[in-house]
Amino acid sequence: MTRPTEALRPPTMADVAREAGVSHQTVSRVLSGHPNVRATTREQVTAAIERLGYRRNSAARALVTRRSRTIGVIAVDPTLYGPASTLAGLQEAARDEGYLVSTVTLRSGGGHALEDALDHLAAWGVEGAVAITPQRSSVQALARLAPPFPVVTVEGSHGLDIPGVSLDQELGARLVTEHLLATGHETVWHVAGPEDWLESAARTEGWRAVLEEHGIRPPRVLRGDWSPLSGYHAGQELAGRGAAPVTAAFVANDQMALGVLRALREAGIRTPQQVAVAGFDDIPEAGFFPPPLTTVRQDFTAIGRRSIQLLLEHIEGTAAGVEHVVVEPQLIVRASTRSQDGA
Repeated sequence: MTRPTEALRPPTMADVAREAGVSHQTVSRVLSGHPNVRATTREQVTAAIERLGYRRNSAARALVTRRSRTIGVIAVDPTLYGPASTLAGLQEAARDEGYLVSTVTLRSGGGHALEDALDHLAAWGVEGAVAITPQRSSVQALARLAPPFPVVTVEGSHGLDIPGVSLDQELGARLVTEHLLATGHETVWHVAGPEDWLESAARTEGWRAVLEEHGIRPPRVLRGDWSPLSGYHAGQELAGRGAAPVTAAFVANDQMALGVLRALREAGIRTPQQVAVAGFDDIPEAGFFPPPLTTVRQDFTAIGRRSIQLLLEHIEGTAAGVEHVVVEPQLIVRASTRSQDGA
């Protein structure tokens, strides 16, 4: 007869072994993904785990293996779409690799804040960390620190001696600027993001390079703070250029593009008939803007997967030096940039 205390006790690895009719060591090999286990035996153990509802004890496993199977993530300003989507991609990729995630969010990425975040993660016993550092100042501060575990940066391309993964922001800006010129516009105006953001600088550089390659003098850059309100103010300025009317604008993110579209609409300027507008990010709402927005799509799933893979290579000691992985963007053409001839 089973005692009440035993009925309430969570199943152990020994229970799984008895249920499957195998040894404790065989169960351990199955749980660790060891290759030297027959397929039929693996199926027996897996079925027993499911029947019993067994869950591995991470703390106990860490004591035995000296591996916490935990990855840290430091997210600077994760309220914006890009950092938030990057964080979600990292968490999904880490789970797919069998790792837990301990996340520290920061309002700003100053040296003391980053140092405190690294200390916090070290106290939790993480094996490595991914730092979402989109600002130039935050990644420079990180480079001056000496983390007690491997660190990979994500979302901000840089030339520092830290491994990282980022979207090719400059290529994305080049794609959208080339697209606008190809649809018949003589030049393209640009509403940029904050100066300290690496993505903003790269997008501005891509836009400027394309214009100069076509022999076009780049117009004055308008600058926002990623918010729809700042885009609205930039749109008002674009709408007010009566003597030299604007016909095309590349806006550095979709939220600011939404503000630009509203300002143009309030000024009686039609999009795309009078001013074509393109954004960057391809937020879920972009296809429902009035009109649907041409934009650049970031593959946050690929960014998260490559970031975790690169971090694990450094944790396992198999990384080939300081690597900077670049993920390519995709231009998504919608109604907001219809060609000048109406095509």
